[in-house]
Amino acid sequence: MIARTWRGWTRRDDADAYLEYVRETGLKAYRATPGNRGAWALQRDDGDRTEIVTLSFWDSLDAVRAFAGENVEQAVFYPEDDRFLVQRELSVRHYRLEE
Repeated sequence: MIARTWRGWTRRDDADAYLEYVRETGLKAYRATPGNRGAWALQRDDGDRTEIVTLSFWDSLDAVRAFAGENVEQAVFYPEDDRFLVQRELSVRHYRLEE
């Protein structure tokens, strides 16, 4: 199994609205992709900003590819991300889950 993470930061005042947007775009798209085992958003306030982390689990990198395209290391963005994000990672990280 593969874990996929991405991080971005919003103004603290925008955090709730952005989390709702992430639920309706990225998390919904993750969960609709065959091979996805679940997706969550984490948040952490840090001064006047809020860090948002998406965490998703996948059967394989091929399943991730079905969501993200051929370059699985490149983050996927949605039209309103520019309105909310004050900083973002342009790439994602993948981890193998070992039992």
